[in-house]
Amino acid sequence: MNPLVIIYTDGGCSPNPGLGGWGAVLISPAHNTRKELCGSEPDTTNNRMEILAAIMALRELKKPCQVELYTDSQYLKKAFTDGWLNKWQRNGWQTSNKKPVVNQDLWEELLRLTAQHAIEWKWVKGHASTVENNRCDQLVQRARDTYREEALRKRIAL
Repeated sequence: MNPLVIIYTDGGCSPNPGLGGWGAVLISPAHNTRKELCGSEPDTTNNRMEILAAIMALRELKKPCQVELYTDSQYLKKAFTDGWLNKWQRNGWQTSNKKPVVNQDLWEELLRLTAQHAIEWKWVKGHASTVENNRCDQLVQRARDTYREEALRKRIAL
């Protein structure tokens, strides 16, 4: 049986679109370990950051795993659990309204990564009592703050 990894993810952007950040917490119960990840992008959307958080977390897994992936993004969860991704692919990456699927580049990468694992998608209420989801939110803020600080330093140094 493949090892269990529990992943919490979050992404955010303020303003939306604008400076975004993503955060992830990976927990391996069998090894009693955890890893935190975060990053930022200067001109993005909250949905891109939600997807990117899942991508970056799954990239950390070096072999097939059983994954419980917790997200506060219905957009991310329902793309898998409600079959949106399958429909989009069947429709040539178009929505039911014949418009291009937003974030296709990230969805394709996420599909490639999820194919390697058995993933159970779980939704958690954001900014509530889920400790690890709240930690991911803190990581999002830290990534955004770090980006702003580095940008300010670079401007001062110029």
